[in-house]
Amino acid sequence: MSETVTLTLRSALDRDLVALGLTADRCAAAGAKQIAELPVFYGGQPARVGDFFAIQGERAARLLLVGDLTRASGIGAGMTGGDLVIEGHVGRDAGAWMSGGTIDIHGDAGDNLGGAAPGASRGMTGGEIVVRGRAGTDAAASLRRGLIVIAGDAGDRMGQRMIAGSVLLCGKTGRGAGRWIKRGSIVSLAPIERPATFRYACTYQPPHLSVTFLYLRKRYGLSIDHRYVAGRYARYSGDLAELGKGEILEWVG
Repeated sequence: MSETVTLTLRSALDRDLVALGLTADRCAAAGAKQIAELPVFYGGQPARVGDFFAIQGERAARLLLVGDLTRASGIGAGMTGGDLVIEGHVGRDAGAWMSGGTIDIHGDAGDNLGGAAPGASRGMTGGEIVVRGRAGTDAAASLRRGLIVIAGDAGDRMGQRMIAGSVLLCGKTGRGAGRWIKRGSIVSLAPIERPATFRYACTYQPPHLSVTFLYLRKRYGLSIDHRYVAGRYARYSGDLAELGKGEILEWVG
């Protein structure tokens, strides 16, 4: 038993790697040989985790992945607990439909971050995802519960069809953010294009944000500029085409 299971990518991926079973909770109960035998698909063909990663440690609830995993999809998908740290970029479906634990991505993330499985009505139902770079399209789509933080920019349709939960975006986002949201909160530190079915409610200093920023600094070492901590936010209610119980909070200085 060790404190961390470390998987280091042996060489660059020249084909797509689908690694749906690569989660912190699964490695917490597995020995090194079992981890090496976890199934993946490489270029559409069956393979094993040990074919691509050097493995150190076993039976630890903290999983560290090292290497450029831009072509790896499904990492952390369905995770129920533990801590997953990715030292590098990661592909689509990272943390999709996860229900617990934390994912800390020290790079960019692909499409459908924390989103839903194909054909499913809900995405992430619990836990936390922090992306220290950018995120692709459909980040936090159909989010049910949990927290997603994106330190960089995000693509189109961020938070679309959110059911509940919270998203903090530090950079810019594309079109369709928050469209058809039922409940939940999207906090944007940059100007954000809102759907026409959101309505202005008020401008104020949300007291809960200072608590969130303090937590992110202590837990993840994320430093949020004081102007955002002490600043005021315009609150927009929506989506009025749905329940209308969600919100977009946009920093206005």
